[in-house]
Amino acid sequence: MAKALTEFTSIAIAVHPKSEQAYTLAEEIGASLEAQGKKVLLGRMDESILRTGVNNGQQDLLIALGGDGTMLRAGHISAPAQVPILGINLGRYGFLTEIQRDEWSAALKRLLAGDYWIEKRMMLEVVLYRQGKEFGRWHALNDAVISRGVTIRPVELEIFINTRHLSTLVADAIVASTATGSTAYAMAAGGPILSPELRNIILVPVAPHLSIEQSLVLEESVQISVTVHTSHEAVISIDGQPAIKVDNDDRVEIRASENMVRFVRFQDPGYFYRNLIPYMDQNPAIKKTNVRN
Repeated sequence: MAKALTEFTSIAIAVHPKSEQAYTLAEEIGASLEAQGKKVLLGRMDESILRTGVNNGQQDLLIALGGDGTMLRAGHISAPAQVPILGINLGRYGFLTEIQRDEWSAALKRLLAGDYWIEKRMMLEVVLYRQGKEFGRWHALNDAVISRGVTIRPVELEIFINTRHLSTLVADAIVASTATGSTAYAMAAGGPILSPELRNIILVPVAPHLSIEQSLVLEESVQISVTVHTSHEAVISIDGQPAIKVDNDDRVEIRASENMVRFVRFQDPGYFYRNLIPYMDQNPAIKKTNVRN
């Protein structure tokens, strides 16, 4: 638990690109902040001026309006500059957000009075190599998923931990997850739930065929290497974003990122455990998985 030390003077407000309702609320919040002498940068999450302003450290705080998908996008643009995020839930579940839409006025008073703390969340650094050369690099707050494509045939995944061969897995996918992502796809695939501030990497196989079935919880210092062997389509997806095609013999390296996502919290640190079961009860995909298992 990191206590608050920052005085916020320049504040960015980001909304989902397709939500007019969120934009209207963002304008109301922005007007309130400007009336209190704060500089406000307001925009949609995909606008370059907003992303650049946050990413290069020109902003002290990012207020993100939306659901958990919006929080993931906010984490991607804020983490490099260590800009904290205050999440306002406009979505269905809002497990990563801190307040509901009707709580923003009271929350701003607490925020500007310094009555908050900062929760730090680990990220993954994911690098895709093709023919020995770097092809793509990303940072994930939830997870990186290497999986089969539209063809309903498993892929062969050769997995190494710190250059030591772990297993050659034949499966629909392998999920590499942070503690934050342990309540997302990794949990639906049968993985363990970790306390959000733990710095571990979880490996969860999805529908393994005559291969290792158990999840692994690894320390943050490990380097994971996955080589894909397939005669059909395979893909990689970072935090649920559009999939990127993976070729036969491509290699994916995964490690703990130097970047961390910082969330503004008003609740006490026990909030995660209070919210966990209600979150699972609201999420039909997780409920279905629990019944199946």
